[in-house]
Amino acid sequence: MSQYWIVVAILLPIIGGIATALLPFKKEKYMFLFIEGFMLVTSAIVWGLLAGGTTEVFHVVHFVHDLSISFKIDGLTMVFAGLVSVLWPLATLYAFEYMEHHDHKKSFFMFYSIAYGVTLGIAFASDMLSMYFFYELLTLSTVPLVMHTLKREAILATRKYLYYSLGGAAFALTGLVFLIVYGNDLEFVLGGSLSPELIGDKAPLLLWIYLFAFMGFGVKAAIWPLSAWLPQAGVAPTPVTALLHAVAVVKAGVFAITRLTYYSFGTEFLRGTWVQYVVMGLAMFTMVYGCSRALKETHIKRRLAFSTVSNLSYIIFGVTIMTPLGLVGALCHLVCHAVMKICSFMCAGAFMHQTGKSYIHDMDGVGRKMPIVFGCFTAAALGLMGVPGLAGFISKWNLAQAAVDSKNPMAIVGIVCLLISALLTAIYMMSIVMRAFFPSSDFKGDAIAKVTDPGWKMYVPLIICALGNLALGLFSQPLVQFFMDIAAGKY
Repeated sequence: MSQYWIVVAILLPIIGGIATALLPFKKEKYMFLFIEGFMLVTSAIVWGLLAGGTTEVFHVVHFVHDLSISFKIDGLTMVFAGLVSVLWPLATLYAFEYMEHHDHKKSFFMFYSIAYGVTLGIAFASDMLSMYFFYELLTLSTVPLVMHTLKREAILATRKYLYYSLGGAAFALTGLVFLIVYGNDLEFVLGGSLSPELIGDKAPLLLWIYLFAFMGFGVKAAIWPLSAWLPQAGVAPTPVTALLHAVAVVKAGVFAITRLTYYSFGTEFLRGTWVQYVVMGLAMFTMVYGCSRALKETHIKRRLAFSTVSNLSYIIFGVTIMTPLGLVGALCHLVCHAVMKICSFMCAGAFMHQTGKSYIHDMDGVGRKMPIVFGCFTAAALGLMGVPGLAGFISKWNLAQAAVDSKNPMAIVGIVCLLISALLTAIYMMSIVMRAFFPSSDFKGDAIAKVTDPGWKMYVPLIICALGNLALGLFSQPLVQFFMDIAAGKY
């Protein structure tokens, strides 16, 4: 019976989003209460499902042969669905205040809610076909969010996002087709579903197919050279970019790569081959590339976007180590980065909302006027740098440990890339903090005299995320042990 609740959890925000656009709310606050209400109910259902543990496969729609839209709960589902269900209601609360002066709120929150249900569909998918179905729906549901303002730059950004995503979908579809032909089935099974009997002499071809599928899903994961869409998508309202960069789209990309590597092709088939070194090399290059580009950016959201490009490749680096500890490190950073990055993006959005400015050179002294926002931003910055006691240190430590344990020489080089990235992160994040709290001696504060922290709908989510950053840094052992159990196949 609990399996039917998976369908409810996926459909509730989709139906609720459509109802938001159709219902004639007398006051805007009633609409906000309605939206936050079904968001919280959805999250409560998800956590009730996850508390019940793993489930068997639940087939919803059958197509031909063994192809169907199916759901189940396993360890990876628990991580991604749990993360999404915590952060989405917080981002929604933040969005209520951020969007108060924007037009077309009903359509915005309709697609914002639909994207929640679709992302849960990706998390609960039991096989590659089901995940691919919701993965493409995520593109369609987020396109209107990127294009929301209908300004020229938003339309251009949406085109690029759509072109990149559709191109990536074609490559990912190639992997899906070959898994159908050469796999026992499409079911996600730790260790992979490829059949040695069916593979025969086609192993070299399948390595190429893995690379195609990896790059296809790598579009949303912003792997170089397919990351150009992500900084440009920053023209969307901050509640959208916060989810794009922390929870929904980009994390769906790394989640799909994790499924592809550990649960479809299998690490035994891939480890030690040329394709492992290619994808690991791409991840390592992207780490340093993203940080280098972030260092040059003067627009706050574009700087954070390139930071996301870099940090996503931390996760992909852990995946491409292709060991149980590599999976642990990848899952650690998937969770820790989500908490830190959504906090930093929402802080940047609060600054833009309160001041009407968006460039880093406009931040002089603003930390003294917005102590809550920039206090939370500082915590996120320190976490992204990897300061001990905060979330980023835990994930980077586990990634480095996995690299050393793998005894893979290329993975050892990856540790150097992590260290370079940490140094560059310290420069581009702390330069913002220093400007905000310690402006130059000739600074005149007339331009920001009336600037204050935003209202509670915006700062409460920031404080919760900042506390989450601290909690993950200080009390991470139970979570890390859970990830180890997932990597060992216990969930």
